[in-house]
Amino acid sequence: MEDASMHVGIRGPLYSPDDLKNDQELGFKTIHCDELEKHGPDHVARRIRDRIGDHPLYLSIDIDVLDPAHAPGTGTPEIAGLTTRELLNILRGLAGVNLVAADIVEVSPAYDHAEITSLAAATIAYEMINLVVCRSR
Repeated sequence: MEDASMHVGIRGPLYSPDDLKNDQELGFKTIHCDELEKHGPDHVARRIRDRIGDHPLYLSIDIDVLDPAHAPGTGTPEIAGLTTRELLNILRGLAGVNLVAADIVEVSPAYDHAEITSLAAATIAYEMINLVVCRSR
């Protein structure tokens, strides 16, 4: 479903100017962290909902979308990411979507100071489960 795929939370640096061009050619829409900063989580959730409609949604969260202050336990930390609050509010804004599967990747316990990243991942998983449960009611 090339008309329903997205990358959310993209921030710099990119590896090549072609990174975004390749995504676009493969049918992905991109929401940069700067757009979230400017318009807020509700705007981002609305863009996602408008894009996917009632298509089945596979949601994959790469934990390094969060700023290292909120998820230091990842192999590829980058500054200027989302806060846990922003990500949770985006997920909550997706209530009613047709979520059929989800995962959380890149949690690296060896780098996780005080289990901050694990707690974030567990909370994100809880919110994703809520999306499935609320839809089935």
